[in-house]
Amino acid sequence: MLTGKVAVITGAGRGIGKAIALQFVQQGSKVVVNYRSSVKQVEELLDSIRNAGGEAIAVQADVSNEADAKRLIEEAVKQYGRLDILVNNAGITKDNLLMRMTEQEFDSVLDTNLKGTFFCTKYAATVMLKQRCGKIINISSVVGLMGNVGQANYAASKAGVIGMSKAVARELASRGITVNVVAPGFIETDMTEQLSDKVKEATITNIPLKRYGVAEEVAGAVGFLASEAANYITGQVLQVDGGLAM
Repeated sequence: MLTGKVAVITGAGRGIGKAIALQFVQQGSKVVVNYRSSVKQVEELLDSIRNAGGEAIAVQADVSNEADAKRLIEEAVKQYGRLDILVNNAGITKDNLLMRMTEQEFDSVLDTNLKGTFFCTKYAATVMLKQRCGKIINISSVVGLMGNVGQANYAASKAGVIGMSKAVARELASRGITVNVVAPGFIETDMTEQLSDKVKEATITNIPLKRYGVAEEVAGAVGFLASEAANYITGQVLQVDGGLAM
């Protein structure tokens, strides 16, 4: 489905980003794996990709820094000559109740989750506009649709990703570039592993499918939006949440 395509995936060292990278490679894409600090995990991911006959490179970059984000896109084009797909997946959390949340906790989450998506989209779009084609998939969250206690910063960043994606989708549509959003619910990742059993049980009661999702299920949605089957879809939010935000 993605044979010959070149994809940049931010925050691909583990979890959802890793699953997306592996699925893209299985579908024939060349992958640029971005990471900030997950060196060991990225090395293992590259080994897995190459052992499976895939092609990938890793680029260390902090996407909250504009110069780093620009360099990431430039490295991808330098290596492969084009850029067909951008998946903005890099994200962090710094949870705290509103009255206890510091400015640093708020700003750092917005800088990575929202501003990082802006930077990477801006420089990827520069390449895609010249090609007159491309697909941008931004990873948001159902928290950006519903809110969540202790996550005012995270909810703001993920709601911002949705609004920005819709605006950019309108700007770029005339050049054949689509921009869509995948909004995962509770997915089995390093983040959710830190939750207590009590919290996990409480959240599962609110999920109609009565379970957490797995990273591969999110990757499947991203893979669809990156494929030619989704050529007439833009500005949409696809929830992968077991019905949580129905």
